[in-house]
Amino acid sequence: MTDDLIFRHQLPVQIRFSDVDQYGHMNNSSYFSLYDLAKTAYMHDVFGNENWNKLGIVVANINADFLAPVFFSDKLMIETAVIHLGHKSFTLLQRAVNQTSGVLKCQCRTVMVGYDVATKEPVEIPLDYKQAICQYEGKTLEELSESVIL
Repeated sequence: MTDDLIFRHQLPVQIRFSDVDQYGHMNNSSYFSLYDLAKTAYMHDVFGNENWNKLGIVVANINADFLAPVFFSDKLMIETAVIHLGHKSFTLLQRAVNQTSGVLKCQCRTVMVGYDVATKEPVEIPLDYKQAICQYEGKTLEELSESVIL
């Protein structure tokens, strides 16, 4: 599925000195900070300056596959796409790619759930949010609802 997937959202990120361990490569925990930064930028680009108290999205599950080390000198790009859109959740696929070589260094799947802060219960993702995701991704709701989760 990732071979034909288009990542419309791309965010170049800077590797910080504190991200690098004594072996000269980025520490695995640092990837999640970079993915979170790109996730925030994605949400802003898709939903604009929406009131975040209205929607409430929480991370329900996150998994990463570390494929190759990232070094301090690497130019890194975080790519983000919604690969599945359900009633109460959606799944993001994020990839850390070396901009120079094109080598995929790591990929991460995150299940995000609509959440009502007042009731502390999962809620359905509002239709206007689903439509905004579909428009951004260039896919129909049916395509994203039927897509296979990796």
